[in-house]
Amino acid sequence: MRLSRDKEDSSVSGPSAGAQSPDLSAPRPDYCNEQVFQRNRLPARSFFIPKRFVLLNGSWRFHYAPTPFQAPKVDTAGINSAQWSEIEVPGHWQLQGHGIPQYTNVVYPFPVVPPFVPTDNPTGTYRRSFAVPENWETSLQLRLRFDGVDSAFHVFVNGSEIGYSQGSRNPAEFDLTSAVTRGKPNEVVVRVYQWSDGSYIEDQDQWWLSGIFRDVHLLGFPLENRIDDFFVKTVFDSDYENATLTLNLKLKLKQTCKVEFCLTGQDAEVCFENTVLATEKSLDLRFPIEKPTAWTAEEPYLYTLRMTLRNKHDETEIQTVRQRVGFRHVEIKNGNITVNGQSIMFRGVNRHDHHPHLGRAVPLSFIKNDLLLMKQHNINAVRCSHYPSHPQLYDLCDELGLWVLDEADLECHGFYEAVARPLDIPEDMDYKKRKALTFPQAAKFTSDNPVWREAYLDRMRQLVERDKNHACVVIWSLGNEAFYGSNHRAMYDWGKSYDPSRPIHYEADTKALSADMFSYMYPTLAELKKYAQAEGESFTKPVILCEYGHAMGNGPGALEEYQEVFRSHRRLQGGFIWEWANHGLWKIDEATGTAYYAYGGDFGDVPNDGGFVMDGLCFSDHKPTPGLIELKKAYAPLHVDVDGSQIVITNRLDFLDLTHLNATWKILQLSHDPRSEEELLESGNFTLPDIEPHEKGRVDLPTLRTTLQRRYRLPGECWLTISFRLNKDTICAQAGHEVAWYQHRFDEPIENFLRPNMSLDLPRIINSELFYTVQGDEFSITIDKVHGSISKWTINGNPILTRPFHLTAWRAPTDNDAAHDAKQWAHWGLDVLETQIRAISIEKIDPQHKYVQINVDSYISPAILAWGFDTTTTYRIDNSGCIDISVHIKPTGPAPKTLPRIGLEAHLDKRIEDVAWFGRGPGESYSDKKLSQKVGIYSKPVKDMHTPYEIPQENGSRADTRWVRFTDRHGAGISAAMYDPANDEQRATTFHFSAQHYTATDLQNAAHPCDLVAREDVVVRFDAEHAGLGTAACGPGILDKYAVKCKERTFGLRLAPYP
Repeated sequence: MRLSRDKEDSSVSGPSAGAQSPDLSAPRPDYCNEQVFQRNRLPARSFFIPKRFVLLNGSWRFHYAPTPFQAPKVDTAGINSAQWSEIEVPGHWQLQGHGIPQYTNVVYPFPVVPPFVPTDNPTGTYRRSFAVPENWETSLQLRLRFDGVDSAFHVFVNGSEIGYSQGSRNPAEFDLTSAVTRGKPNEVVVRVYQWSDGSYIEDQDQWWLSGIFRDVHLLGFPLENRIDDFFVKTVFDSDYENATLTLNLKLKLKQTCKVEFCLTGQDAEVCFENTVLATEKSLDLRFPIEKPTAWTAEEPYLYTLRMTLRNKHDETEIQTVRQRVGFRHVEIKNGNITVNGQSIMFRGVNRHDHHPHLGRAVPLSFIKNDLLLMKQHNINAVRCSHYPSHPQLYDLCDELGLWVLDEADLECHGFYEAVARPLDIPEDMDYKKRKALTFPQAAKFTSDNPVWREAYLDRMRQLVERDKNHACVVIWSLGNEAFYGSNHRAMYDWGKSYDPSRPIHYEADTKALSADMFSYMYPTLAELKKYAQAEGESFTKPVILCEYGHAMGNGPGALEEYQEVFRSHRRLQGGFIWEWANHGLWKIDEATGTAYYAYGGDFGDVPNDGGFVMDGLCFSDHKPTPGLIELKKAYAPLHVDVDGSQIVITNRLDFLDLTHLNATWKILQLSHDPRSEEELLESGNFTLPDIEPHEKGRVDLPTLRTTLQRRYRLPGECWLTISFRLNKDTICAQAGHEVAWYQHRFDEPIENFLRPNMSLDLPRIINSELFYTVQGDEFSITIDKVHGSISKWTINGNPILTRPFHLTAWRAPTDNDAAHDAKQWAHWGLDVLETQIRAISIEKIDPQHKYVQINVDSYISPAILAWGFDTTTTYRIDNSGCIDISVHIKPTGPAPKTLPRIGLEAHLDKRIEDVAWFGRGPGESYSDKKLSQKVGIYSKPVKDMHTPYEIPQENGSRADTRWVRFTDRHGAGISAAMYDPANDEQRATTFHFSAQHYTATDLQNAAHPCDLVAREDVVVRFDAEHAGLGTAACGPGILDKYAVKCKERTFGLRLAPYP
């Protein structure tokens, strides 16, 4: 399709019906013209719905065409007959049977030749009838409002074209007063194009989904005199005690009118009233407000401002507009972002609009549940990534209390790939070097191209105008991953001129030339410290992380380490985890009937970026993953230390004291004997002192002294647990909701249970050609001489094993492993280790210890390679049926530097149903993702030990375990603990264990949970060490202190019949 670049289409007609040949010599259509992003669209304004409105959501007639030229023709005679179906609005046509969803993270799914789009440009034509309500006055301006249409559209009413708009996540409002006929049905037709030149700057990391996906309203405004828009600002004095309410009103006036203002508090008490005469189209007013209650995300107090336009002569009400107002003052002071004079810490998340069945057509109730869940997990900030969210999200953030970084609908990341691929730039090249090679060229497509300037400015205006009256919005953002160019400077200049009351963010502006802060994505801890210290204490702009802690799959790791760095440097003001929720779309396979949350490629979409869309703190149904539980702990608003018999509490809030919390405590005795349960020694509660923000307070608990004295006579471990809970209902959670908790172990364990009482007799030995069999009165253990392992174990005639204990180092790759480590680990053959037996012998140890010892020398290595572990395994079996397995490994040859894990694995008989353990729980935990799990004694069915990540991967490990027991429905089974044979066999070491019905191979071969087939037996692992998780899917890998080094080591596993 040959289209001229020189001509602009000044007409308002769209492509004609497919029955006619397309005119290829015509000027460029609107959707291929970067300088035409609207026709006849009314100026952007703040979001409010007048009292006269009709919501046009619901069932519309719909026609789907492969190109705009095959879409039904619209003319004054109506719309031609064609094949029509029903479609729900709001909604996406790909999720209602037309076309397919497509997911890309960076790349464009079409050739990169802006502003042109593919000839095959699917086009959806919507139609429905509407009537103006009979009780509406005839003197109304009628508007049609669309809050979101992807990606561009023409709108027609009664056969006449009304206008055109693009900017998918921005609203569009049209005046259709002259096109509407009263007293009979009117027909509205909306022709929506899947691709437009706007698609080049809407390349966000999400599904490509099309259609009318937000609300559609018919609005009635007063025709001659009305309030078109208003801008409310609040400015505190230097003491942040008294404030000025600043108002700018844009009016349509045919005659002089009165405007009444009334400000009321939450108790409906009138705080301020005033009336002014309006003679001009713009009013600028300043009203002093004495000692208003300030709004913050911690205490979101809202006033209601009522603005009433009246006839000057007879006082008739013409129009009333209400806006909730939060008194807050945002500044950059001493280099920090402050609100009401106080520097704030962003404990934030990035949030896309997503619903697992509806895509970006997210119901408001679903959005509210998201925000409530955030507040309940100590999140205080939201970055609307990477576009303005549903317009009523901001009302909810005002109400619930969340800082908002509001972002323009702008991203063109795909230009990077268009530049980098021809240059053959490897993805493992240093990111700064890749940026230097590609970003300046990528910017020239649109960001540093003056032809696109107005399109960029339009997106900034739309953002600011719609959301400017919300207290929650404390930062504007120029977009995301759109490189940096002159058009960003134009956006910044306009934004600061129009709204100097808020700072502006843009991460890709690395020198902060057009940004009021430095912003970074996914730095290492070392890099973050470097950014914090770059200018000492003389900095003028703060540092935030607009994205960090990539929450893909099993992760993120090391969240607490980032919080420690944030707290240690004044310049750092926190950041926003990537991201809130997985973007899985529910799919039912028509052939098999199986259902799952789909990701890129599952719909046959090419190109795609696979499972990279599954990178959230919530599953696709927006229920918490273990990562969100870990984040809640990292974001806890207080910290506790124990100093003798005193509890030292640090308040990490920015504005509130801690009097809204109650504290309860208990001291538990946790035994190292797996036959014992926890014992409650003491419990109580205390009232929190008045601890101001960022201050410390002390609480004296004399009971701690008594407990400590008792403690020295008790075996096991003694743990103090303090829980901080809301003492009354709030708008976000009920009284009793746990906000934070803390644990403290009083001392090191005195005695550790490992070995049961020893018998005076040695077990019996049967020595055959292929097996050693060791027997007692209630057990039988068979050692396979060929493979050097326990091939059979029975207790009271019941089988224990279906696969013997064997050394393993592999784990099913997590999403974070897959980026780099898993490839290296597989390169070294850690997933295909084999065992060669070099020697095996048996001996009786008598008379002191009374056990049988089998010694096995082996070499464990992968095929192809010339490295491996020289291994000595020792089995010690006493007459009670207790088994010690001691393992010594020594790497030989050119070995890998790190391992995923190292330990013993076995399969237990299917009758084993339950697991109990002393360690961290109740959920999964890893070395760098464990602080959210309390130390205690827990129990679960084996089937509940698996974490159902939507892309199956390593899961379900429990860290810092002291002992674990596996039992059948009668309570019989085995217990296990680990120890270090090189030191003291009688003192246990903590370990990691997992128990589930899947092997690592099962997990890594499954694309979705529905692909997993649970085994009957139980796959158990006992790991001396297990690597952390990191965030290498997009960010730093596993910290060195959480890596498992490939080195010489010794560890032991002690197994015993239970009970």
